[in-house]
Amino acid sequence: MVDLKTQYEKIQAKLDQQVIDVIRSGAFINGPAVKQFQQDLETYLGVKHVIPCANGTDALQIALMALDLEPGDEVIVPAFTYVASAEVIALLRLKPIMVDVDPHTFNVTAAIVEAALTPRTKAIIPVHLFGQSCDMAPILELAAKHNLWVVEDNAQAIGARYTFPDGQVKSTGALGHIGCTSFYPSKNLGAYGDGGAMYTNDDELAAKLRMIANHGQERRYYHDSIGVNSRLDSIQAAILGIKLQHLDTYCTARQAAAHYYDQALAGIAELITPAREASSTHVFHQYTLRVTNGRRDELQAFLQAHGVPSMIYYPVPLYEQGAYRDQAANGVTFLPVTDTLCKEVISLPMHSEMDDNTLAYICAQVKAFF
Repeated sequence: MVDLKTQYEKIQAKLDQQVIDVIRSGAFINGPAVKQFQQDLETYLGVKHVIPCANGTDALQIALMALDLEPGDEVIVPAFTYVASAEVIALLRLKPIMVDVDPHTFNVTAAIVEAALTPRTKAIIPVHLFGQSCDMAPILELAAKHNLWVVEDNAQAIGARYTFPDGQVKSTGALGHIGCTSFYPSKNLGAYGDGGAMYTNDDELAAKLRMIANHGQERRYYHDSIGVNSRLDSIQAAILGIKLQHLDTYCTARQAAAHYYDQALAGIAELITPAREASSTHVFHQYTLRVTNGRRDELQAFLQAHGVPSMIYYPVPLYEQGAYRDQAANGVTFLPVTDTLCKEVISLPMHSEMDDNTLAYICAQVKAFF
């Protein structure tokens, strides 16, 4: 599904030197490499503050902790997403309000969010799924109207850009109050271990995020709030700093692979290729098809038998997961689009090192099945 080895070989000399430099410096925690990567990512995203942390789930949790929400407050989250988006809500004794998604983009919309609002709603977590931004202008307008926090889950869409109706273009994650991302190795910008970050343009929120991520302390041994221990180590920061220089190239390569898939698979009536949101670029963390004839699992087995990996993101709605059957505050037991997607979606290999021969073989096997 992801060829990290070939990607590494292309940047090996620079990357190896950066790692060696960190080891020789002995500055393994919050060293110069972390500070440099933080500054470089701030520049890339066009945000005032980047706060690195240990992983993407920590980023989401710390972000919610910084909002001073009370137990029982409701946070709207899509039911068709990775578990981390809802997990942090439940961990903090907040109530996840699980909502459906758009059947074409797989993202939440302002209309879907608005229908789920109650007097207890305090925040929205729009997930920019598979590499494409939610249509954020209406969501931000709705949030402003109802005084709601917006915490973007940007783990799959770093590198994507959103265009507002007035023509203003911003990076995903830099649209709401706080953006959160993961540097898990398979992400478009991936470390060689765990890592994550939060970003914001709000000075006060940035100070709170830094404090919470560092045991609730602004200066050592003086703990002014309840915090956690979540940090990006210097070796991972050095690796990410090199890879950040290539992120736009990686995204362009993914877009080219997606275009190849689109063209090659366009004639198969039983497949729906990924939709594109007019307001967003798509950086294709995943290339996700819908199989509409009920044979998704058969297709996956066929591809596996012919040496083609695939994945199903996600096979079970959040509200059907054992841990969350009692967590959905709105008592949801069925959402039609989410239920359909869980039965139909399948993701083909997608990474920055795809070549035409590989793509041709994968598409030939998909066609052979149908």
